[in-house]
Amino acid sequence: MLNHDEKRDYIRMDVDCDITYKLADSSEVSTGKCTTLSGAGVSFIANRPFDVGLAMEVSIMPKTQITPPMTAFIEVVRSVKQGDGSFEIAASIKSIKGN
Repeated sequence: MLNHDEKRDYIRMDVDCDITYKLADSSEVSTGKCTTLSGAGVSFIANRPFDVGLAMEVSIMPKTQITPPMTAFIEVVRSVKQGDGSFEIAASIKSIKGN
């Protein structure tokens, strides 16, 4: 049994890898940095804010080939402006896209 201090269903892991994201109804793809990942959510740094409830598709590209990339459909739950003008986007994972 794993012990963890967070009162969550899934442990949140700090990560530092590339992420691409796009609105669910768009083909325009942007890039950012994934900062945390769990079984239920993801957060990443973007160059603009997104409205809460917005549906998006993200692809997370790990830095090593040992871990395969993951594409997921997410829903934005928070968008917070950072000191450098970027935005931290927090989202819940709604589903994982299969190959």
